[in-house]
Order: sequence, then C-alpha cells, then structure tokens
Amino acid sequence: MSEKFSKIYDLSIKDPEKFWQEAANDIFWFKKPTKILNKSNPPFYKWYEDGVTNTCYNALDFHIDQGKGSKTALIYDSPITGNKSKFTYEELRSKVSKFAGALKDQGVNKGDRVIIYMPMIPEAVVAMLACARIGAIHSVVFGGFASNELASRIDDSKAKLLVTASCGFEPGRTVEYKPLVDEAIKQAQHKISKMILFQRKGHEVKLNAPIEISWDEAQVNAKDTDCVEMNSNEFAYILYTSGTTGTPKGIVRDIGGHIVALKWTMKNIYNIDEDDIWWSASDIGWIVGHSYIVYAPLFKGCTTVLFEGKPVGTPDAGAFWKIISDYKVKSLFTAPTAFRAIKKEDPEGKFFSKYDLTKFESLFLAGERADPDTIKWAENLLKVPVIDHWWQTETSWAISSNCTGIEMMKTKYGSACKAVPGYDVKIIKSDQTLAKPNEMGDIVVKLPLPPGTFPTLWNADQRYKENYMSNYEGYYQTYDAGHIDEDGYIWIMSRTDDIINVAGHRLSTGAIEEVLSEHQSVAECAVLGIADKLKGQLPIGLIVLKAGVDKDNETISKECIQMVRDKIGPVAAFKVAIVIKRLPKTRSGKILRGTIRKIADSVEYKMPPTIDDPAILDEIKEDLIKNNILKSA
Repeated sequence: MSEKFSKIYDLSIKDPEKFWQEAANDIFWFKKPTKILNKSNPPFYKWYEDGVTNTCYNALDFHIDQGKGSKTALIYDSPITGNKSKFTYEELRSKVSKFAGALKDQGVNKGDRVIIYMPMIPEAVVAMLACARIGAIHSVVFGGFASNELASRIDDSKAKLLVTASCGFEPGRTVEYKPLVDEAIKQAQHKISKMILFQRKGHEVKLNAPIEISWDEAQVNAKDTDCVEMNSNEFAYILYTSGTTGTPKGIVRDIGGHIVALKWTMKNIYNIDEDDIWWSASDIGWIVGHSYIVYAPLFKGCTTVLFEGKPVGTPDAGAFWKIISDYKVKSLFTAPTAFRAIKKEDPEGKFFSKYDLTKFESLFLAGERADPDTIKWAENLLKVPVIDHWWQTETSWAISSNCTGIEMMKTKYGSACKAVPGYDVKIIKSDQTLAKPNEMGDIVVKLPLPPGTFPTLWNADQRYKENYMSNYEGYYQTYDAGHIDEDGYIWIMSRTDDIINVAGHRLSTGAIEEVLSEHQSVAECAVLGIADKLKGQLPIGLIVLKAGVDKDNETISKECIQMVRDKIGPVAAFKVAIVIKRLPKTRSGKILRGTIRKIADSVEYKMPPTIDDPAILDEIKEDLIKNNILKSA
C-alpha cells in the first residue's frame, strides 16, 4: 500500500476506537459520546452509544449555524417534465421544518415509521429529512414498486403514515401511483392511519378524506419544528432489500454512526469539499440514493443534484453530459449499467463533444461489477479517473475503493481497488481456511463492522445473526465471491451463487463476462451456469450488441466463444453465446442472472418485484428456445 493511505488504513484496523472517535469530532452532537464502541454482545456492536445528535440537524441546521445558509444545497433537474429548481440550505430547512410540523399534526412522533413512496422530486428529500427532524423512522420504497411489495413493507414496518405522489414519470410513460398505493393498502394487514399525497401538476387525483390529504393541505396550519434530540443508537431509517425467504429484510441504520461514516466518506473516498457540486445518478429508493443523493452530501455541506431522468431517452445519450456541464459537477457516482447504456447508444461519444466538462474530475461506478471494457471506454471519453468501487445496501458506504481524498492509487482493470479504512476484508475458502493471494473464495469482513453499517435487521435480530454472521464466526458474510491479489486489491467476481461448477472446476461468471465485454461489438452481457447432466453446470453467454453493428450475429457468437477459449481455456467449456435484444434488469440496473438461470433450467421462479420490464423475460425464453437451451412449452 502507498504510505499515506497505508498509515490511515492501519490505524483504522489496529485502533478502530481511536480512528472513529476522531472522525466523530467532525459532526454536531447535542451530547458528545464518551463510549465509542460497545463490544459486549457480538455480533450486536454499538458505536457512540451515549452520544446524542440529530440527522437533520447535521444535514441542514449545522451549516446554517456556520453562516452558510445561502449556499445551494439541492439542485433539481427533470428533463422529463422540464422543471428545474435550486434550494439553499435555508430554503430547504424551511420546507423540511414545515413538513415536519405537518407530520406531527398527523400524529407522527419519535420512533413512528413513515413509508415514503415517491418519484425523484424535491418533496421526497423534504419528506426524508422531515422524518429525521422529528425522530420518525422513514422507509423509502422505490416509486412504482408493485402493490404487493409495498404492502409487505407496510406490514413489516407497521407504518403509521404513507407519503406519496400522484404519479412518477418514465421515458414515454406515466406511472400512476395512486392505484398502486390503494391496492397495497387494501392488501396490507396493518392499516396506516393517514396518507399525504403530493399532486403533480396536470396529474392530480381524487383524494378520500379524511384518511387522505394533499401535501399542500397538510401544511396549512403546520408550524416550523425544531430537531428532536436522538440517541446515537436509535434508528434513522429502514431500507428493505429482497430476502431469500420471500420476506423482505429491513436493513436499519443507527443515527450516530450513519452521520459520522457518511460525512467521512465524502472527502476521504470521493475527494469532495464543501464548495463542490456532487451528483449521484441513482434513485432515493435505493441505498445509493439514501447515502449519496441525500445524506452524505448534505452532511458534508456541499451541493447535491437530484435528477429525474435516465442516461438515455431523456432526451438522448447526452443527458449525463448536459447535467455535468450545466451545473459544473465535479464528480458523478452512477451504476456501470448507465454507462453501458450510453456506450450502446453512442459508442463513438458524439454527444459528449457538445458539452463543456472542464470542471469534471472523477467518475465512480458501483452497484454491480464494472467490466474493464466499460471503464476503458469511459476513461478514453472523459479523460478523468474512472473508479470501480464496491459496497452493499447492508453497509451503506464503500467496502473497497480508490480513496481519492487520501491518496490516488493506480487502477487495476477489473478490481474494485483496496479495502477502505474501517473494513478488514478477508477471503475464506470452502474448507473454512483463509485464502492465499489470488485464491478464490467467499469475501468476508472481520467484525466489528465500522460505524454507519447495519447494526441489525428491523425486528429480526435472530435473522441478522443467522443470515450474515453465522457461516464464518467473527466475520460478516458479504455473499460476494472473489480474491485479493498480492498488492491488496480486491477482485469481486460474482455473487456467491454466481460461482459455477464445471466438472469440478469452480469458475466465476464475472471472469467470463469480462472476456465477452472486450469484444468490439458487445455493449453488455451476462453469463450464467445452466444445469448439465455430464458436467454439473455449463456456462452460457447472453450478449447485447452496440448500436450500429453490421456484423452478423452468428459470426459475433463464434468470435466470443473463441475469445473465452483463448483467455480462460477449454476448462470453461464455453460453447454458447446468444445475441439478444436486451437483458432483464432491476430498476437499479442489476442484471437478473438468477432469474434467467431459473428460466433456462425450467425451474419455477417468482417475478422479481424490482424488474424494470417483465416482458423481457418472455423475450429471453424465446431466445433460449430458439437456441435449444430450453424446450418449447
């Protein structure tokens, strides 16, 4: 490791209490903690347990107290509606304080749960911060999620109130929220006491008083409300992630550690200072939106961009460049899928040349593995560092990254760089022994996890222990697989269930995907292992081509197969590469490899609630039938 980074990292591992006590001095406390880490009841560790603070105070009031109230906190840009607006820290606090009063008027108090089911509009951010202001626990559900998924979150959280909007917008279509919400409320066994609905202009809906009330009505008599003092270990929010049992897992975040860790990351990982413009192109329904659209940038006191649009189609493949140019964005954080979509539509980068990106300094990718070809394409276009880093909903911030605010390290294509200070990452093999450098295995993190990660699951301590902390004693199991090389670089190759066993050889689907992505005609791809009587599993590749490719599909398939044979070898037994129109993905951009595998193996599957377009699965079935992978029904 390089000297400066190495010194900081070593301190965080050898003396985590000293390291995180120092970081805690950078945030506002009503009462500073004297107990930094309670290790008495593993795996339920407590950071800053006697500290008293408030999430909203640190996001807004603290900066206003420092005389920075007139600085822009939030920029909203919606190419879909044409609406744009900016809010200073004082203006945002005024809106949040008023809406916090409105929530109190509807009977919401400290510890109550509030479901937020909203599109990417400023009111969604206001609702989140208003909950934080009065100590209510928010649970943001991605807008447009199916009714049964929303109902399951209402039931598990026992929410008192639901905040929603009349609709959301996708390129070319309007998603009507009210019918989805009505059906969810009907399905839910737990009944909410009130709904507050924001009426989007031109898409107003009828409300059923007195249970349903409009955003404006709710605030008619609302009074400005001060921040409530919160214990460090009380919960800021619940964010549900899909569970293998079908019951969603409620990831919770404790308040003190959340503020300390996220504020620390803005400078140390992303090199963002107070005067910078930061943009995370995600959605508030996902962890990236929680951490890096709303909380971390506002804790830091910089300016954050809220974008209601897509990388392509709103209106074209230049949408990202326009935002960066218009607002002088210093750094962008998005998913690799977004850049693959841009690359597919505009492989030559013609739209890029229309805009001024002289203020742009770095691109961060996360959400799924960033293939080297996409990183190189982005580097060649942007002429700035492109950094693949790795983290999870459970951790809320990066486990591994190039920490650009500490010391820039060299890029190794295909690696998510090194463990971030606070994370002691190891590779454990199937025989429970620690792996040597470059040996494949399960990626785990030594306990205790650093502040800002998940201290438990909502009302499910036992599930937390069994799911995450039991397979490898003293370690958090990430359910990612990969290896660490001799320089300490972490290589995330696949989810644990994406390791395939071909005639006794453990192969990573990510390694095969990396080879396929290098083909000049391939925009994106997925590799999955399908059941085989002889070899156990065989890999097949699904490839989506770049726009304007004129080479025939059969030739491309043969070339891709040969590339895998040349680079990985005959051991991969890779003989099938199918050209398809598009890949099924979640709304956050992750490819649904597990679902495709079940289709290919004729195994019953449940329609993933997060799928972007269910019709794609029928297209995949047809493609698999045509290529004799799947028998016709």
